[in-house]
Amino acid sequence: MEHKPFLVEGMHCASCAKNIENFSRALPGVTSAAVNFATQKGAVSFDENITGIEIIAKGITDALGYKITPMAERDPEEESRAYQKEIRQQRNYTIFSWLLAIPIMLGTFREYWIISSFSPAFLANSYVIWLLTTPLMLGPGRQFFIGAYRGLKHGFTDMNLLIATGTGAAYLLGVVNTLFPNIGFGGKEVAFFETAALLTAFLVLGRYLEILTRGKASEAIKKLMGLKVKTARVMRRGSEQEISIEEINVGDLVVVKPGEKFPVDGVIRKGYTAVDESMITGESLPVEKKQNDAVIGATINITGLIWFEATKIGKDTMLAQIIQFIEDAQLAKPKIQKLADKVSGNFILVIHILALLVFLFWFFVGYSAFFTPGAKFLLSSIALSAVPGSVFAVLLSITVLIISCPCAVGLATPSAIAAGTAKGAQYGILIRGGDALERASKVDTVVLDKTGTLTKGKPALTNILNVGSLDADQILQIAASAEKGSEHPLGAAMVKAALKKSLVLDPISHLQAIPGHGIEAVLDRGKKIYLGNRQLMNAQKIILSASVEKKMQKLEGEGKTAMILAVNGTVEGLIAVADTLKENSLTAVLALQKMGFKLLMLTGDNQRTAQAIAGQIGIQNVLAEVLPANKALEIKKLQQQGSVVAMVGDGINDAPALTQADVGIAIGSGSDIAKEAGQIILVKEDLRDIINALDLSKKTMRKIRENLFWAFIYNALGVPLAAGVLFPWFKFLVSPELAALFMAFSSVSVTLNTLLLRRYKFRYL
Repeated sequence: MEHKPFLVEGMHCASCAKNIENFSRALPGVTSAAVNFATQKGAVSFDENITGIEIIAKGITDALGYKITPMAERDPEEESRAYQKEIRQQRNYTIFSWLLAIPIMLGTFREYWIISSFSPAFLANSYVIWLLTTPLMLGPGRQFFIGAYRGLKHGFTDMNLLIATGTGAAYLLGVVNTLFPNIGFGGKEVAFFETAALLTAFLVLGRYLEILTRGKASEAIKKLMGLKVKTARVMRRGSEQEISIEEINVGDLVVVKPGEKFPVDGVIRKGYTAVDESMITGESLPVEKKQNDAVIGATINITGLIWFEATKIGKDTMLAQIIQFIEDAQLAKPKIQKLADKVSGNFILVIHILALLVFLFWFFVGYSAFFTPGAKFLLSSIALSAVPGSVFAVLLSITVLIISCPCAVGLATPSAIAAGTAKGAQYGILIRGGDALERASKVDTVVLDKTGTLTKGKPALTNILNVGSLDADQILQIAASAEKGSEHPLGAAMVKAALKKSLVLDPISHLQAIPGHGIEAVLDRGKKIYLGNRQLMNAQKIILSASVEKKMQKLEGEGKTAMILAVNGTVEGLIAVADTLKENSLTAVLALQKMGFKLLMLTGDNQRTAQAIAGQIGIQNVLAEVLPANKALEIKKLQQQGSVVAMVGDGINDAPALTQADVGIAIGSGSDIAKEAGQIILVKEDLRDIINALDLSKKTMRKIRENLFWAFIYNALGVPLAAGVLFPWFKFLVSPELAALFMAFSSVSVTLNTLLLRRYKFRYL
């Protein structure tokens, strides 16, 4: 199964996105499709044995008219050029529309014009107005009719159909009234051409403004893409060669001078420097780098000349993964969007039916029952006393078609998700889409893993106590020999201490890790070793004396992890290892508590050590002695009690617990973003980013609810007003022209409200 993202050109409303999704899913071999109108991007999953992204793209383009470009083939500069081309086209359409609409207004409103000399008499001629309106409809207005035709051809409806129906009806009635003035629609006195012209002009202006604001919503990704380096200097055949970044291979030795960007990810082989990583991690202070330290592509080398080995290139670099992560996230829909999708999906048909009912009501009942001579449409030259009921009914039905706006509803959620996820990414907080945002906004309980999350995850040996016949060096030498093949951080601390003392480590013939308990090993000299906690000793029937137990409790009370070394069934010594708290652990814990979250610490350590660590940072609730396999069960218990749980862990060792939690937060993920189990990934190892992530989620969801509220309120109020519900009492009607203006600015206002997220300030930076 393949999953391929793509760019879309030509979408103008949420219904367009829905139509592409529905059409794609109906294609052979396609299993799923998602399209985001706000970002103009989509993705499909398909069986590569049946179809391919090129076939799918061609099918969409041929059938619906949207230009589809697979992401793998995109060029950021070409993408920018395409966007600028779209802006120029709509700007030219807008200028052309108003160059024609203004003289049409001068002619139509001539009898009301303050200075009649501004409006030559010939402009009032209905044939002249017809002549001016036609190129406006066939030029800038053509996009609406083409879009409506393509949709209807394949059984889809979208915003274009509403606009085409409204403006087309007004234009055709203008033609009828001009050529056949006695047919019953008001004659030449009610040309309708100004309605068609002004509707089109306002709608084209609205589309232009929408494209401008929509582009600002996706600026964050464009900035990230702009960080990419185009060339690099590599060492080949003993000399420096400047090559394009696409030519770099894994293993190449790359040279970076002060002030230059690292072109790809790698490891420093020579040199010492400070690196500005703010554009990737949000870390404001330069980070010192030396030999064997990792560097990230697109970060800036500040001070020293560096030679580094390329380890990740192309789509595997951290920058590429972040961009892909954000784009995937912006396609993931939260539950709240399902309502919006249902509304948008049925909106067009419902509005057309409603417009027909409005016409029938006012034509057969409303006009004769409620019409009052002298009333007028706002911004219209038509005196209602001069028109028959048929004209009155047609104008109201056109107004209903024009004022309704599914775009505002469709933009409400995806635009906010795009802004929220992009804002987080700027500061090293990666959120896996709308669903993760929605769940994170509801979290009431935060579970923190101890090792590597609250602590640095780099324990150091602190104590060696001999309780048998071996001295301290012998205890350390045996323990380190057993642990030298282990990847556990506690074992690494022992091996490091032994090597520092220049102790010779014995070879081992057998090693078995017992998760949550310790290890079993056999040295070549035949000694059987058990190194671990009380549970391991109990399982092996090794008895701990009261003296040993007392010493262990003292070490654990100091917040240290105490391990027992048994050789051939006899306890020989105690080894204590301590991990230090991260510098921002206390600040983060206090802030989370102040925000009202229930906090728990989860660890495999014994209760006494766990309580000692928790006490240092003020965590009251501790889940200790939990085996790795049981961490997910503890999360499930909390959920069964009604808690909405965020689990914070290292992202790999805690994968089952992160997956079980309502929101998994992987902290300090390094460069393996694609492999993480968390719904939220914190690139930096700063616990305060937990607060930033949860707060950003709440703010983004609030923005989504605001957008949906205003979008629904706009339609809930606008459509009845356009239908004339207040006319019987207040003699007030919205003109089609004003309806077009309202419709144009409704979606723009939603986007502008979303853009306020760009001004959001994180609590901790």
